[in-house]
Amino acid sequence: MKHRTATVTRDTRETQIEVKLDLDGTGRAAVATGVGFVDHMLELFAKHSLVDLEVSCKGDVQVDYHHTVEDLGLAIGTALDKALGDRKGIRRYGFFLLPMDESLGQAAVDFGGRPFLVYSTECASTFVRDFDTELFREFFRALSVNARANVNLRHTGGNEPHHAAEALFKAFARAVRAAVEPDPRERGVPSSKGVL
Repeated sequence: MKHRTATVTRDTRETQIEVKLDLDGTGRAAVATGVGFVDHMLELFAKHSLVDLEVSCKGDVQVDYHHTVEDLGLAIGTALDKALGDRKGIRRYGFFLLPMDESLGQAAVDFGGRPFLVYSTECASTFVRDFDTELFREFFRALSVNARANVNLRHTGGNEPHHAAEALFKAFARAVRAAVEPDPRERGVPSSKGVL
C-alpha cells in the first residue's frame, strides 16, 4: 500500500486554511488555528490516531469561532478523503470506548462513503473559557460529509466540558486509527458493492 497523504487548501473571505495529513504517520502535530482549545483537540487527535497533522488557519475569530471550527472540519474531512483514495485494503470500520475521568467517549466510524453524523453529549455545561464546545458538532458534521464517513460520537457521564470534548476527540482518533489501518486479508475494497 502506498503512503497515504493529502494537502488541502481552503481560502475564503472567512478562513484561510492549509491542512497536510499523513495517515501512515507517527502522530506528529503542528497546529495553529487561532483557537487554543481547538489546537489542543487536534493535537490529541493526531497523537491518538497516529496521523501526522499540520494545520494552519487564519479565521475571522473576531466575529465568532464558528467559521473557523466548521471550515477546519471541512478541510480535515477533505484531506482524509483524499488520503484514503479508493479505500482499497483498509479495515473501513473502527470503534473505541475512552474513559476520561468521569466522562466516557464512544466513537464508531465507517469510511464507507456514506456521510452521516450522530453526536450526543450528556454534558450540560459547554463552555471552556470563551469557547463553546457545542461548535464541535459543526466540526464533526463538516468532517463527516467531506470525509464521506459515518461518524457516531456519544459522551456520557459528568459535566466537565473539557473532559467531555477530550474523551470524544480521543475516542474518535482511536476509531479512525482502526478504520484506516491496512487489513492484510483485504485485497480490494471492503464492500460487497465493489466500490466505496
